[in-house]
Amino acid sequence: MGLCHGTLKAISSGPALEHLTLSNGSTLVSADLPGASLTCLDFWCQGGSFWERDGEEGIAHFLEHMVFKGSERLKPGDFDRQIEALGGSSNAATGFDDVHFHVLVPPRESKAALDLLLDLVLHPSLDEDSFAMEREVVLEEISQYRDQPDDLVFQKVLELSFPGHPYGRPVLGLDSSLKTMNPKGMRRYHQRRYQGPNCCLAVAGANPGDLVTEIQGSALAALPGGAIASGQSSTEADTSSAEQLPFQSRRECHSFPRLESARLLMVWPAAAAADPIGVAGADLATTILSEGRRSRLVQRLREDLQIVESIDMDVTTLEQGSLVMLEACCPEEQLDRVEQEIRQELRRSAEEPLLEEERNRALQLVGNGYRFSLEAPGSVAACAGSQAVWGRQRQLLEPLHDLEQWSATSLQEFVMQKLQPEQACTLIARPAETP
Repeated sequence: MGLCHGTLKAISSGPALEHLTLSNGSTLVSADLPGASLTCLDFWCQGGSFWERDGEEGIAHFLEHMVFKGSERLKPGDFDRQIEALGGSSNAATGFDDVHFHVLVPPRESKAALDLLLDLVLHPSLDEDSFAMEREVVLEEISQYRDQPDDLVFQKVLELSFPGHPYGRPVLGLDSSLKTMNPKGMRRYHQRRYQGPNCCLAVAGANPGDLVTEIQGSALAALPGGAIASGQSSTEADTSSAEQLPFQSRRECHSFPRLESARLLMVWPAAAAADPIGVAGADLATTILSEGRRSRLVQRLREDLQIVESIDMDVTTLEQGSLVMLEACCPEEQLDRVEQEIRQELRRSAEEPLLEEERNRALQLVGNGYRFSLEAPGSVAACAGSQAVWGRQRQLLEPLHDLEQWSATSLQEFVMQKLQPEQACTLIARPAETP
């Protein structure tokens, strides 16, 4: 974004979140938004691609597809038709760490939508015929993904950065694994991951009254509580064997068919999601470096030298360890100079003190962007659910306090000094020569 948002000086409390842990370890988090015209019900599960075992690569995303093919009670298509009849809509997404399914409905229809959503997600039919058909859909999705050069570049840099780790492979999975999957194996995965301690329901919107009572007697509360023989929940037992996120600092060049512009990508490891202050520091640092015309990299490479088409940095927050990614698009003949200038700017950011005005500008941009992202029930539920499913009972605007912990000096000493060229995984992506 090239323009700075208006100043928001006060940190208000925002919509209050209410947290409730059910007897089986599942979580309910709710935000009452009295003026909202819709209510969002967002079911979260620690069931992303990170949790897949050898031979299961892609099963988490495939299961997301299969959930919408019907339940033990709902025939294929029934869920969508009934949700639409309630005046609502639905969607889902699978990530590295988790998966979530949400519906948006008028508040008066929340109870009916709750019953439909939980039945669909927690009791999928996994019908043999639907399974075979949907497998072909997923395989076609993977094929289309491979036809997108931008996606291939992104996947390549993840593969180089996290060799042998689930974060280094596609969430969509591997053809070889998908072709050997069957409904029985998918049901085992569903039973393994969709247990009480791994699941959360987030509700945001106008409070329909006794919805909490409905949830306490719902299919969510009936989920198994997980293995506790060793004194651990199922979640703790699965994560206790997780190794520290591997990261490989390296520099490689690769060519990609149909890539329109050359790319330079740099990736660094960052604080895991459980360290919100560390994540806040990464957000501020990347904003100072690359958000808006006044940011360091944009000012130098795009505005002054005019050697890049675009340059940006993003923080992807993940449970095992987040990542910072820089991407610069430029003419191929400018690649060497672009890399040189980026290296010089990153070193300057580590060696020279940051200005207080840079810190304050970043504080405004990150903080205001976060505030503005919480204007709708769907985004409120997503924010609340993505935290609560991991046991973090935080209020919505606590991240603003995390940002305030960083001074210009601490950002320079503890964040900028880690975002250095020699510590990055660097990928030079060139367009492949056409035959």
